Amino acid sequence: MGYYDEHYSTETRQNRRNGKGLGLSAFIGAVIGGLMVLFSIPVLSQMGLLPYEVERANEPVNEVIERTPDGLEQTVNVSVNTDITDAVEMVSDAVVGVINLQQSNFWSEDINEGTGSGVIYKKADGKAFVVTNHHVIDGARQIEVSLADGTRVEARLLGADVITDLAVLEIDDDGVTTVAEFGNSETLRAGEPAIAIGNPLGLRFSSSVTQGIISAKERSIPVDLTGNGQIDWHAEVLQTDAAINPGNSGGALINIKGQVIGINSMKINQSAVEGIGFAIPTAVAVPVIEDLERFGEVQRPQMGVGIRSLSEIPGYHWQETLKLPAEVKAGVFITSIAPMSPAERAGLKEYDVIVEIDGTKIENSHDLRKYLYSKTRIGDEIEVTFYRQGKKETIQLQLAEQQSF
Repeated sequence: MGYYDEHYSTETRQNRRNGKGLGLSAFIGAVIGGLMVLFSIPVLSQMGLLPYEVERANEPVNEVIERTPDGLEQTVNVSVNTDITDAVEMVSDAVVGVINLQQSNFWSEDINEGTGSGVIYKKADGKAFVVTNHHVIDGARQIEVSLADGTRVEARLLGADVITDLAVLEIDDDGVTTVAEFGNSETLRAGEPAIAIGNPLGLRFSSSVTQGIISAKERSIPVDLTGNGQIDWHAEVLQTDAAINPGNSGGALINIKGQVIGINSMKINQSAVEGIGFAIPTAVAVPVIEDLERFGEVQRPQMGVGIRSLSEIPGYHWQETLKLPAEVKAGVFITSIAPMSPAERAGLKEYDVIVEIDGTKIENSHDLRKYLYSKTRIGDEIEVTFYRQGKKETIQLQLAEQQSF
């Protein structure tokens, strides 16, 4: 059996001797051919004749050490210029930490009660303006802002709005080098990139960046504004799977152009849920920010009534107390009338049940607020349809400026 092995070895040595000259010629030809290809690629690329782009030598690269399958190390050049890194660099220095300082029950001095994020969106007259969430600064005795370089400065609260969960702060512009640009959230499409920047878990992880997509443009999230367990409002938000963690609140959600398209606000915090975060879209945020900066509050129209949804009370009250016809299944009833308010001037009374405004059905308190805040302005006249002691009536009411929620 060893014969076959011997024959193979002899034949191989003979072929090597006979092919020595041919091998050298082939090697020289391969070298020349390779050099020709190497020098011709840039020319062909500039002429647009290649199906791919050639990386220019002056583009920044990182040297990464990779280990080959046989255990050897090799250096690989990797380009770090991407749309995402460019977008982050444009806005990251405008994302700051917001520190809520409250007085302890046990100590006289202030303590660090909580940390969130904020976005510097404007500089003017020696001041810089920061937008954050209402819940980030709620209850603060003092507010500080931590800039990108770690400098902490005192902030003044210009105004806050519990309904949209937004607040505006003012700081001196010393050390502020970057101002974020607002983009148009209404032009977003589900599936396009979204990048969240903020301070998850406090300033230890400041300027953290997470990447994802816009999961949905329009989500309506029920919100309890008063803490009584009842839904007072439905927040209109963007949904994203970019990681948004505690401390990210008030930070920036940006698009691939580095524009702020949303203010990070909340996430669904359940063990079975992953990758569902929400941001207040700029289409909602910008008008609120402008009002807070200018007036210290959001100027909204109001009727001057306290209301509750019919669904919040036992059904027997519908007929026994409110005297509603059996066919009325939804609406809001008036619990109080503010003195000298539009409602009082128009003749509305306690226990009237509102079912329509301008022909639009009102089934709960959210419907009423949403209609007033999105469809009307201060000074507008509206038609209110309601039931009083079982009788359906209609009145005209002129809206005034809301004084408080």
